[in-house]
Amino acid sequence: MYNVITIGDAVIDTHVQINDASVECDINNKNCQLCLDYAAKIPVTDSFQILGGNAANIACGTTKLGLKSTIITTLGKDSNGKLIQQELKKYGVDTSLVGTDSQTKTRYSIVLNFQGERTILSYHQKRNYHWPKKMPATDWVYYTSLSEGFENLQNKLFDYLKKHPTVRLAYNPGSFQIKSALPKVRQTIAKSDIVCLNIEEAETILNTTLKKEKSISALIHQLTQLGAKEVVVTDAIRGATAGDDDEIWQIKSFPVKVMAKTGAGDAFSSGYLAARFAGHNMPNALLWGIANSSSVIGQLGAQKGLLDKNGIKKISAKFSNIKAKKIL
Repeated sequence: MYNVITIGDAVIDTHVQINDASVECDINNKNCQLCLDYAAKIPVTDSFQILGGNAANIACGTTKLGLKSTIITTLGKDSNGKLIQQELKKYGVDTSLVGTDSQTKTRYSIVLNFQGERTILSYHQKRNYHWPKKMPATDWVYYTSLSEGFENLQNKLFDYLKKHPTVRLAYNPGSFQIKSALPKVRQTIAKSDIVCLNIEEAETILNTTLKKEKSISALIHQLTQLGAKEVVVTDAIRGATAGDDDEIWQIKSFPVKVMAKTGAGDAFSSGYLAARFAGHNMPNALLWGIANSSSVIGQLGAQKGLLDKNGIKKISAKFSNIKAKKIL
């Protein structure tokens, strides 16, 4: 019996630290672009490889917080695939549900870190996604980013949830799914107990903007109208908001030094989901999420700063002046 089964791509991230670049934005300080001199040799101050991918990050984060977690993912039969399995085991994640596709490479990304922000060059390829012959019992499924070819796996997930109505679904759609299969994304939202999104993802799914809607509360209510029972929207350094049809809570981010933002959203979701699993209410779950993400952005890589329950208590006590506030 598992507490959480995550479903999604696992990735090898190659992080590159650069400081010889510039950022160009429009007059409203939006639509910013990372600019490198064309055909130049760009100095690199550091680089390293690490486990990545939303499903892998959530599996590691929830395991760190005491949940029994495993991952359904499909890897290539290559060195990156072997490295991912080694890294998952290092973090205590069960890998018995990991499948392979000999026709495709394991996914990878190049992460350019500059001035505390990251630009990701991500490799996607259509693949034949693996579904376990015998799906084990679990309390939660956390379904997230997949590449082209995900539809068959999603249908099998829906069949599983229909046959096991006590299993709860948390959903964080990936960039490919949002860009290429919005009807499938909205279909999954309708079946979800918790939907986790950042502000830009919420705007795209709803075909609107925060400026037009005037509040994150309005975005959350539109997402619950699609069928989600509970919605969490993160907004970078401005914090996070969570709500359902009855109440909406908001929390600010902790004022910590940002080293890199890779994995911050997954760290937040790990903390939030672990808190809800433990029976905490929405404001406490927001606190766990912000605590975990604040720790991760102070480190390089998506797992290095992940907290256990004691770590959540310590950083929350350090920033005890920051609490979730009810806004609706």
